[in-house]
Amino acid sequence: MNMKKSVLIAVASLAIGFLSNKAIAQTQDTTKKDTTKATAAPATSTAAASGDVVGVMSTSTNYAPMALAIKSAQLEPTLQAAGPFTIFAPNDVAFSKLPKAQFDALMKDPAKFAPILKYHVVAGKYTKTDIIKALGTGKGKADLKTIDGQTLHLSVNDKSNLQITDAKGNAVLVTAFDTEASNGVVHGINGIMMP
Repeated sequence: MNMKKSVLIAVASLAIGFLSNKAIAQTQDTTKKDTTKATAAPATSTAAASGDVVGVMSTSTNYAPMALAIKSAQLEPTLQAAGPFTIFAPNDVAFSKLPKAQFDALMKDPAKFAPILKYHVVAGKYTKTDIIKALGTGKGKADLKTIDGQTLHLSVNDKSNLQITDAKGNAVLVTAFDTEASNGVVHGINGIMMP
């Protein structure tokens, strides 16, 4: 009984933390949306006006390396389909941490790069609200299936940040939520996950 209360308190704290940080996250998201090349439209519809998930990432300075990688790995037709998709997109800083020689080698080898990129794509649309619900149902943990059938493990770290743990046990943090697209949603992460 005491364990149930602890889990419920943790999930409630997460939900309150997400909701109370919504204004901060929206400010951060708005700043990021301002760096897009999309035509002048209301801030709430800028991403949707850019089209599919690949188009949304292509028009953002934060996710342009991910969009370029998707094109290089020949995944663009897959991710321009109806979906819906949820993409946990490494931001530009995450890609800059990858050694240039390794990045260049992956860009030249779609067969090696495609599985890494697919590991960041979940079948279905999971907004921030959906993720909070899943964490509540899962008592602070949730698993999502990638388009290749692999599992991403979501949880809340000790600082109340949403983190995703990859197959190798490395954790990345979700840094931006809910960039809407016509066929899904894009969330920003601060690292590259490995299957």
